[in-house]
Amino acid sequence: MTGDQMVVRCEDAARTFGKGPAAVVAVHGATCRVDAGDRIAIAGPSGSGKSTLLHLMAALERPTRGQISWPGLPGAPANGTIGVVFQGPSLIPALNAIENTALPLVLTGMAEATAHRRAAHALGLLDATDLAHRLPEELSGGQAQRVAVARVLALGPRLVLADEPTGQLDRATGQHLIDVLLTAAEELGAALVVTTHDPAVAERLSRQWTMHEGRLTSDSALAPWPECRPAPRRKETP
Repeated sequence: MTGDQMVVRCEDAARTFGKGPAAVVAVHGATCRVDAGDRIAIAGPSGSGKSTLLHLMAALERPTRGQISWPGLPGAPANGTIGVVFQGPSLIPALNAIENTALPLVLTGMAEATAHRRAAHALGLLDATDLAHRLPEELSGGQAQRVAVARVLALGPRLVLADEPTGQLDRATGQHLIDVLLTAAEELGAALVVTTHDPAVAERLSRQWTMHEGRLTSDSALAPWPECRPAPRRKETP
């Protein structure tokens, strides 16, 4: 596998929060890679470390041990090639839905009219066109999440990281959102990584990883994968 096909690599990456006796190890030494075209679910219960691993891949957190690199994404993570769908509210309260969706494009220097056209197209993919002129306070949790997904898709990233994107949605809407993410990733030529505690979501993606108490494994029965291995059980140094 060549470097330009590997979009992100974690090498013995660990993340500890706090120091001393109060330190909490959220992710033990994880070694894994995401290649162009991958469709990966990271499954596990709440508190298992899957969101922290996703944040490490997005450079939103720095590893306390090990390394994260983006060999197939020149200039990453600061150049818009990584798009993150957050688990919690992430819309700017003063901007309506289409302005929120277009904002990352405008910040890259794109003309506002062009950015709004792309934003409108992305909202349409999520069946959210009727939400375009509503403020975040006028949206339900599920509607706000659809707008947040549209914002990422409008950017056209090479790596899409979605943290529990269906957590606030009913089953039918959640399955449609996964349909949209899979279709958009295909059109963009992007890798897709989704964290979830819902088996019905995890089985929609072709590769499945599992987080348990901060340790990453692969499901070899579903996705043989020699480059993901359980972390060595060594004591973490705060």
